[in-house]
Amino acid sequence: MAVTLASLKVKLFTDGAEKAQIVEMAKLPYIAGFTTNPSLLKKAGVKDYEAFARDLTAAVPDKHISFEVISDDIDGMLAEGRLITTWGKNVYVKMPVINSRGESVIEAIRQLSGEGVKINVTVVCTEDQATRATDALSKGPGGIVSVFAGRLADLGVDYAPVVTTAVKAARATKQVEVIWASTREVWNVIEADRMGCHIITAPADILKKLPALGTKTAEDLSLDGVKAFCADTAAAGLSLPAASRRSAAE
Repeated sequence: MAVTLASLKVKLFTDGAEKAQIVEMAKLPYIAGFTTNPSLLKKAGVKDYEAFARDLTAAVPDKHISFEVISDDIDGMLAEGRLITTWGKNVYVKMPVINSRGESVIEAIRQLSGEGVKINVTVVCTEDQATRATDALSKGPGGIVSVFAGRLADLGVDYAPVVTTAVKAARATKQVEVIWASTREVWNVIEADRMGCHIITAPADILKKLPALGTKTAEDLSLDGVKAFCADTAAAGLSLPAASRRSAAE
């Protein structure tokens, strides 16, 4: 049976930091939340992080939004986490599983979770990181483990073991979910759904393609491709001598 948007069980989050785009995507009934990160904030030209975040949560008050800490030291992350959680009831604090020196952030995650902060543990790339992050969140108010499957795939690393481990660990709890992150293509959405991920976060341009799921067969796509080549050949005025000689011979 063909996969359709309606048949997907995985929740769909938009990954981005453009306010207009987020507000637009929030109007779609199949979008359940949003994730941001410092790189996306930089790309969007955000200068005043807190003002931007408070404005965004006011514009979209009823769907999940993740905002990431920007400090690289543990004390700074703890302070920022306590601040970010005040931005809205729908806000999750993104905490990297390690800092830029490779030091574990797990105990800080455990501490904030114990204080009642909802946390999205990000940049998870190993099975050990996935299990430790899940454990740190397992007694808190609820949390997410974000597996960077797309970045692993970009380097030819098999992400299936990490995703499988993360999903198994999370589903043994009542309050931890798994996000498939760094999505590269529509097929990743289907993979995430089949592997039991609770959520997948993806750029808006990928999510906007999902209503087309199940609307065409492989044969339809083959015919569409050939028709497109023919139309582009005519539009470009392309020709080859062999075709001219054949026409003359006939």
